[in-house]
Amino acid sequence: MKSFKFLFAIFLVGCPLFSAADQGKVTGTAFLHTQVSIDKGIENAEIALPASITNGKVFQGKLKDAPATQGKAPVVVFLHGSSGLNPKLGYDIWQKWLAENGIASFMFDSMQLENRVSYTSPIDKNIYEKIHQLRSSEIKISLDALAKQPWADISHLFLAGTSEGAVPVARYDGDAFIGKLIYSWSCEDNYFVKSHQTSLKSVPTINIMSSKDKYFSTANSYIGNEAAIGNCSQTFAKAEKPENFQVILIPNAPHTLINLPAARSATLGFIEGVLKSAK
Repeated sequence: MKSFKFLFAIFLVGCPLFSAADQGKVTGTAFLHTQVSIDKGIENAEIALPASITNGKVFQGKLKDAPATQGKAPVVVFLHGSSGLNPKLGYDIWQKWLAENGIASFMFDSMQLENRVSYTSPIDKNIYEKIHQLRSSEIKISLDALAKQPWADISHLFLAGTSEGAVPVARYDGDAFIGKLIYSWSCEDNYFVKSHQTSLKSVPTINIMSSKDKYFSTANSYIGNEAAIGNCSQTFAKAEKPENFQVILIPNAPHTLINLPAARSATLGFIEGVLKSAK
């Protein structure tokens, strides 16, 4: 019998109230990056570099302000959610924490695209899919940018994303990354996709999720799938090698959970385990 690792983190946090809107709203019309938005998105990408390659001090800031480095570090390519690089979401805190543990990170700024489409849910699935295509294009953009960075160990790359940014991570089927981290996306058919299209390629993959995510579980009145379980476990169980996949559920966690102790513990344990196996 096939089995995969399914862990339930014993970590209680408050769950904010959520009132679903009957109809969402779309603003902006741009669904494709231009050379201008690519260049700006790279220049304004948020990075964090460990002290081991920066002469003794962690650097956290924009790529264009990166210090001189020596040596290389493994890198997490992270696709932000629909709110962009919003400082209120703690991406910078998360990046600095990773760097303090010897891991660099790179977050392309998707919002540098002029008149970029944005939305409040729910909206038409065709629009969601165009957004997913836009975000998927940012994976290659990020890889091309990292190939030019002297500090990036491109043989030890991880792909991660949260919410909107997690859909292209789940779908990614290439060979550039040695591990994938899917935060706050359930890998199921629902209002957010025409079909989830999760890749089950045998690359180590972890899904870190609230036990009742406010968008991607039946806690959401417009989930669009009465049978939704709200995490990637059923999808992962169909993999040819399900032992490469694991799910971490954090009871009653908010949608943005990357900095919760349970999420951090799972993240670091996963990355360090994959790096050890890759040696």
